Order: sequence, then C-alpha cells, then structure tokens
Amino acid sequence: MEDTKKSLSGDSQIKSKERVSTHGEVFTADREVNAMLDLVKQETERIDSRFLEPACGNGNFLAKILERKLVITKKFYSHSRAEYELFTLIAVASLYGIEIQEDNVEECRERLYHIFLQEYSSLFTDTINKEYISSIQYILKRNILWGDALTLQTPDGVKPIIFSEWSAINGLIKRRDFTLDNLLKNQPMEGPNLFSDLGEEAFIPTPIKEYPPIHYLKIYSHADN
Repeated sequence: MEDTKKSLSGDSQIKSKERVSTHGEVFTADREVNAMLDLVKQETERIDSRFLEPACGNGNFLAKILERKLVITKKFYSHSRAEYELFTLIAVASLYGIEIQEDNVEECRERLYHIFLQEYSSLFTDTINKEYISSIQYILKRNILWGDALTLQTPDGVKPIIFSEWSAINGLIKRRDFTLDNLLKNQPMEGPNLFSDLGEEAFIPTPIKEYPPIHYLKIYSHADN
C-alpha cells in the first residue's frame, strides 16, 4: 500500500500502472501546477474566487490554491481571530473538486484539511475551536465529491452531483445548493432578464435548496442535510 505521507504530498505522479491503464490516472507535478496557477495568479490570491477541478485526483491543484489563499488571509486578518476564521473558511469554501476514485476523494479532503489545520494551529496555539473545525470539515465534505464529471452524476449513475455555494453576508454564511447539471446548462433565471456588458442575456442558475444565513461556527449543524 502506498505510504499516506507520500500520497498527500503530491510528489508522486502515479499510484499504480493499473490505475493509469484503467482510469488514465496521472497526477500533475508541483512544478507544472504552480506554473499553470501563475497564469491566473491574481485569482488564486483572491480569497473568494471559486475554483472547480473536475478531475481533482488527491488535490494537487486545490492544495496549491489553498496555500496561496491562506497566505492572504494570514497577511490581512491574523490580527483578529474572528476575522481570520471567517475569511479562511471562505477560502476553503471556494474550492470544489470532483473525482471518480473514492480513495482520492478522501485523500483530497484530508490533504486540504491538514493544510488548513497546520496554518490555523500555528496562529492560534492556545485553543482550537472545535465548532470551527467541524464547520471546515463539513464544507470539505460538501465541496470535494465522489462523482463522474462526464455524466455529472454519482459514480453509480443514480444521483446528480450537487454542490453547495457558500457566501458571506454581514458576517454570516449563506448556503445554496445547485445540481452541477443546472449550473452548466445556464438555466435562464425567472423574472426580468439581466444583460452582460456585451449586450448578451445573462443567466442565473436556480438553486434546488436554500438555507437561512448562519454563523460560520454553526455550519456543521447542516450535517444531516
């Protein structure tokens, strides 16, 4: 069995020849990941800029994006624990991944969690807020999903892939759930149309469920939903 530390590090580009043959699974090396992310450097350093990796593997791209975002939250918000927690949660919640290999999904969630936890615990060594930790873990569970990005469904083909959008509103977090299929179809919004700067119709996807704004420490209370 592959060493866990090795699999979480992103250094190894394949897990086995069988997985390469069966699933075309090859992980992008750190050098290439950073070079590609530098092409959109400004977005990787914007805390609320959302990223979706449709074949995220064990998180090589998402891990590097999170590291970049955490540099920004530390720089601007580490003076205030409440502000740091809120904006770091937004940074974590901005990352989305789909992966068809279930073990990669677990590795990716764990990898992102440990990157977050290492930075968080280094800044606030006195106490670790268990409610905050639970909220971060729940967001990662909702955002890094086991699914097939080609069919837009779970691997068994039974359920659609559903993502949660997390937005900050006056210090509270608003959650809205969307099917990935709906997001990609650009479903026209109900009511008057909006228009882009180019004069084209703009489309707003319709959520399948909305939740009332909630304190960021209480997000884990959604866990049964």
